[in-house]
Amino acid sequence: MCGIAGLSCLPGHHPDQDALERMSQAIFHRGPDGEGRLDLGGAALRHRRLSIVDIAGGAQPFRLGAAALIANGEIYNDPAIRRRFPKTCFQTHSDCEPPLHLWLHDGAGYTHELRGMYAIAIVENEHGRHEMVLSRDPFGIKPLYIAAYEGGIAFASEPQALLAGGFGRRSVRDGARNELMQLQFTTGQDIIFDGIRRLLPGETLRIVDGRIVESRRRHVLHEARDTVPARLSDEQALARLDTALLDSVSAHLRADVPLGLFLSGGIDSSVILAAAHRLGLPHPRTWTARFDAGKADESADAAALAASVGAEHHVLTVTEDMVWRDLPSIVACMDDPAADYAVIPTWFLAREARKDVTVILSGEGGDELFAGYGRYRRVMKPWWKGGRAPYRSGTFGKRFAEHGRQWRRGIAMTELALGVSGLEGAQALDIAEWLPNDLLLKLDRCLMAHSVEGRTPLLDPVVAKAIWPLPEHFKVRDGYGKWLLRRWLQDALPQARPFAPKQGFTVPVGPWIEKQAHRLGPLVARQPCIRVMMPAADVERLFARASQRGVARQAWTLLFFALWHRHHIEGVPVDGDTFETLARAS
Repeated sequence: MCGIAGLSCLPGHHPDQDALERMSQAIFHRGPDGEGRLDLGGAALRHRRLSIVDIAGGAQPFRLGAAALIANGEIYNDPAIRRRFPKTCFQTHSDCEPPLHLWLHDGAGYTHELRGMYAIAIVENEHGRHEMVLSRDPFGIKPLYIAAYEGGIAFASEPQALLAGGFGRRSVRDGARNELMQLQFTTGQDIIFDGIRRLLPGETLRIVDGRIVESRRRHVLHEARDTVPARLSDEQALARLDTALLDSVSAHLRADVPLGLFLSGGIDSSVILAAAHRLGLPHPRTWTARFDAGKADESADAAALAASVGAEHHVLTVTEDMVWRDLPSIVACMDDPAADYAVIPTWFLAREARKDVTVILSGEGGDELFAGYGRYRRVMKPWWKGGRAPYRSGTFGKRFAEHGRQWRRGIAMTELALGVSGLEGAQALDIAEWLPNDLLLKLDRCLMAHSVEGRTPLLDPVVAKAIWPLPEHFKVRDGYGKWLLRRWLQDALPQARPFAPKQGFTVPVGPWIEKQAHRLGPLVARQPCIRVMMPAADVERLFARASQRGVARQAWTLLFFALWHRHHIEGVPVDGDTFETLARAS
C-alpha cells in the first residue's frame, strides 16, 4: 500500500520539482518505507512505498520501454494476469507490475481485468508526446484526486498533497458545507475544496500532454448482474456464497508482512474471521475497541469469539481523555471530510494495531452488498406502513431551510443516474456514494495515518457477482437484514450467534460532548465557520443536551467541522488538544 502523486504538463511547461517534493512529503505517512521518482518529458511520477508484497524487489515506478507505472493498492488476481503473458519475463514479484503489461496490451480498458483495490498512474512518453492514464478501483476502496492548473493536471492520493503542492484552493466549495452538515459526507466528483475533484469509483482518465481527453468507468454492479436459477434453494445460495467468501478472503490474506483483523463482534467482521479460520490462518491477531462511557459494548462477545478460534486478541479501551487529546489529529487526517464519529475508534485501533501488523482486514461493505441497514427494510415497505426512501432528511433537518433542499442535489443526481428503485436502488445508492465517500474514506485515512494497509474482503467483484443478482429474500427475511450472510455464519462459526440481538457499535460522543459542554460550546460557537451557520446561543444549548437522541450527531458534526476548518482552511497546527486547537489564534 502506498501513496502516489504526479504531474502531466501542457506543452511548454515542465514539472515543478519543488511542488512534487512537497506533495511527496505530504503523503509520507502512506509510504514510509521508500520513495520512487521518475520524470518522463512533460510528466512526473512520485511514489511513497509501504512494503507489503515483494519487499526486496517491489520498489516503484515499474518501467517497460517508454512506459512506467506507479500504484497504490493490491491486485489480487496477479497470478492470473501473469499466466496471461507466459512469454513475459517479469522484473519483480510485485502484484502491481502486471497491470503495466496489461495496459500495454489492452489500452485504457485494462482495468476490466483487474481484481483488487487500486489507484494507478501510468505514463508513456514517445515522440515528444506523453500520455497519462489514471485509474481507480470500482468500489472506490483506494482514493485518487486531481486538480487542473495553468500548467496541466496534478494528481495525488490525498487532497492535502495537492494543496501542499499549490494545486487547488484552501476554500470551501459552495454547497459542499451544507451537504457535509446534512449527510456527513460529500457526494460526486467535486470535493469540499475548490478546484480539486475525486476520480469516481471505477473511473479511468486518459490525459494527453496535460489535457484530459477521455473518461470511462467500470461499474462493478453492472458486471455482477448475471442470471441465477429462478428457484434457487437456500442450500444453493449458501454454496454460492461459501465459494465466493473463501475465494475472496484467501486472496486478501496474501501478504509478506504480518496481518490482523478488526473484530467488532458484529456480523461482517465475524464472517471474515470465520473464513480466515476455515482457510487455516493460524492464531490470527484481532483488535476490538470499547469505550469508557455509553451502554453499547460488544467487546466481551468479540473476545469470546476470538478465543473460539485461538486468536491473539486485543481490546482497546478508548477513553474521553484520549479523545479530547487526539481528536485534532484524527480530524486532520480526514482532509476529504467525512463527519462520521466512527473515525474515533478506527484511528485508535489503527495506532494500536501498527505495533504488531502492517495489514488489517475489515468488514466494510457487508451492510451495503448484503442489505444490512434498517433503512433498507424501510424502503421495502409501502409509505402507509412507514416506508420511506433513504436520505430524505438530513442531520439538521430544516435548519438550513434558506438553502431549500439543495444539500440533496448530489444524492438526487446519483439516484437519477442509477435508474433503479426499491431495495436495489437503496443499496446501489449507498455503494455509489455512502460507501466510497464515508466508510472507505474513513478506513483509508485512519489506517494510512499510521501506515497500516486496510483490506475489505467483502468488497470484491467475486463476492459482488455471487450476491448482487440474488432475489431479495436472500438479503432480507423474517425481519433480518443480511439474512444469507447470517445463515452462512451460523454454520461456519455458530459461536458468533448471528441471529441473536446485537447492541450495535455506538461511539458515545453525545455524553462526552455534554460533559464538556461548558468549555466546548462557547469555543465551537465562536468559530467563524460555525457563526455563519448558527447563532452562538443555539450552539451552546445544543451542546448542553448533546446526550439526547438526535442531538448527539448534530453536536458532533459541528465540533468535527470546527476542528476540520481550523486545520485544513485556517492552517492551525494540530499540536495541542481539542480545547487548545479551538482556542488558538489563527
